Amino acid sequence: MKPIKKTEKLTKKVVDEMPFPVGRQDLIWDKDLKGFGLRLSPSKKTYIVQGRIHGTGATRRVSLGEHGVLTLQEARKRAKKELSAMLEGTDPAQEKKRAKVEAVTLRKVVEGYLEDRRDLKPSSRADIQKHLEKSFGAWADRSFLEITREGVLERFRELSDRSAAQANQAFRVLRALLNYARGKHRHRDKPILLENPVKVLSDTKNWNRVKSRSGRIPTDRIGAAWNLLQGLRISPEQTRIGQTIADAVCFLLLTGCRWSEMAALTWDRVNLEAGSWHLPDPKNREPITFPLSKVTMKILSERPRKNDFVFPARFGDGHIHDARGVLEKVSALAGTRITAHDLRRTFRAIAGECGVEFWKTKLLMGHKLSGDVTISHYTEKSDLRYLSPEINSVSEWIERQGVRAKSENIVLFPAKAEGKK
Repeated sequence: MKPIKKTEKLTKKVVDEMPFPVGRQDLIWDKDLKGFGLRLSPSKKTYIVQGRIHGTGATRRVSLGEHGVLTLQEARKRAKKELSAMLEGTDPAQEKKRAKVEAVTLRKVVEGYLEDRRDLKPSSRADIQKHLEKSFGAWADRSFLEITREGVLERFRELSDRSAAQANQAFRVLRALLNYARGKHRHRDKPILLENPVKVLSDTKNWNRVKSRSGRIPTDRIGAAWNLLQGLRISPEQTRIGQTIADAVCFLLLTGCRWSEMAALTWDRVNLEAGSWHLPDPKNREPITFPLSKVTMKILSERPRKNDFVFPARFGDGHIHDARGVLEKVSALAGTRITAHDLRRTFRAIAGECGVEFWKTKLLMGHKLSGDVTISHYTEKSDLRYLSPEINSVSEWIERQGVRAKSENIVLFPAKAEGKK
């Protein structure tokens, strides 16, 4: 049913006494102020204003507020303001859209980013959420447009005082989020964020210079470290989780894989008969089958099958999450702090000692090949079982160092680790 339209001088008494229509809407236009009126519905009375946008001729009707919440005097004042804006060419519909964009918070940007980037790895998602809450918590529930170049510089310096590397990572994350927001949240198909404020770090050359880590077990201590790990693996005093962690550290050293790849390894991706293990979603996004050395296969064959994971957690159905206890022992022996990733660098060094060609080492470590067109485009990169001789040479070299350490009666006195008194 079409609304009934009529014109009347609007006063508080007139508005108060107007009856609510049944099953329809009525429009009552004010005689004194053209374009100002009242919309009556079965349950409420709403002040409205209607006018033409100068320059376009488009007609817009705007709701000003409900009678009772808004007085007639307040509504008339708002109506004049809206009509004046329309005469100047301002489109209230577009302003409403703009206000909606301007209200998008950084938290909402993150939600949209994670929804649209469904192929992001869990670790990347965790990093983004971590930085939202910890690095940018003060900005999380404010409009992303409120983040300024000055604010970026100030916060970057604060985070850099704690950790230069983490500050760089945090603001790389923020840069990606704001680039996404700039592309998605637009007004009239134009970016409302004219420039990514994180650009100030490049403009002023403020990015932290972080020295690449190069930690690894010294070559002359690898044999002793291997013997230490074997002792932890078979020691009757070790708990089941202690033996699991020792096995896990051995796996890292023997394969050169990443911690996350080892920890998430499930038995269905291990083929002891074929001497291989499979990685369906590595960092480079290309599934790979890796060879297993005889030493590694022996370690795996001795492992109990508690759940789906090769290296299960102490409790529940998950996998292990850290190897701090064992790595602290290895660190004391090595004379420097050793992390899980340092074992990956140690593998690379051992491969070099064994004469394994660098491109083969990169393949065994799950790196992308680049620089040589022939190797990059004409080399099998998904099934690396043809590199079994190379992976076995690494394991055999490690075992020989262990035998040498025993024969030379190398005493396992803990060396003073760097950074410790």
